[in-house]
Amino acid sequence: MRVLVSGGAGYIGSHTVLSLLSAGHDVVVVDDFSNSKPTVIGRLEALSGKRIPVHSLDLTDAEKTERVFAHEQVDAVIHFAGYKAVGESVIKPLEYYRNNLDSTFSLVNAMRAHGVTKFVFSSSATVYGEKAPVPYREDYEYLSSSSPYGQSKVMIERVLSDVAAVSEGWKVALLRYFNPVGAHASGEVGEDPQGVPNNLMPFVAQVAVGRRDHLTVHGADYPTADGTCERDYIHVMDLAEGHVAAVEHLDAMTEPARAYNLGTGTGTSVLELLHAFERAVGRELPYEIGPRRPGDLPAFWADATRANRELGWQATRSIDDMCADTWRWQSQNPQGFPDA
Repeated sequence: MRVLVSGGAGYIGSHTVLSLLSAGHDVVVVDDFSNSKPTVIGRLEALSGKRIPVHSLDLTDAEKTERVFAHEQVDAVIHFAGYKAVGESVIKPLEYYRNNLDSTFSLVNAMRAHGVTKFVFSSSATVYGEKAPVPYREDYEYLSSSSPYGQSKVMIERVLSDVAAVSEGWKVALLRYFNPVGAHASGEVGEDPQGVPNNLMPFVAQVAVGRRDHLTVHGADYPTADGTCERDYIHVMDLAEGHVAAVEHLDAMTEPARAYNLGTGTGTSVLELLHAFERAVGRELPYEIGPRRPGDLPAFWADATRANRELGWQATRSIDDMCADTWRWQSQNPQGFPDA
């Protein structure tokens, strides 16, 4: 297939581009580079040995989005592009709803105009809200989120499900991620957050490489084995391979739209991940215990049975793999991707 990857220069998008190319598909990248750098594309081309067509544009511009589909032959779309900082979304709700919804509307309208019917959406475990039983299962009906970011994912899942239900031939996979970490084994591509990292693993990596003084662990009095929050961390390459499995499975889906959890099914605590990273680095890393953050849940993880049964996919890489690959990326690229 020829797959249009929106946000293809971003963290998960770039690794998925490599997995698609490795699986024999062709790729077209659309990215406005607001949260990524153009130099990513050169590294993807060097690693894959293939030229990657790139369209630099804001997907909320419906006219420019339609022009991409008029110019490129596209068989399927994987939609990563969107604002993703939970805390920022609380401060800027209108910007998040506008960007994340309008970009999706532009893509869907362009697909309908050009007869493209295969769609894989980058959703999130945050759609399960605060009351879903653990492990999270896709048949949980009461989707919600405490942040505008998460609510935009809930809304887009509903929009895509409704569109697919009334559009002949449409098949949509809604992929609910848990906590993506890690990097490509080459060390050439990895997570490069702009500003202070919002997530644990890149923050720990920046402490290890000397960009941050120490890690603050937000709360050590949760009802977990060591008192720190537990999350389902998944290697970004396992996640990328999940997208390939999903896009290849679309024709076999018996429903117009279907959700799949992409996770390991195992919880790992903050301190367990920190100590795994210390093993990768070969030394202890400075940290302190701070107060809890509002809204943090004690523990959650995926039930990934459906993805395993229907997509033939499961996560295979360990926490130690995730940390070793992250450290390789961060130590080879202490300041992230170069600007040019």
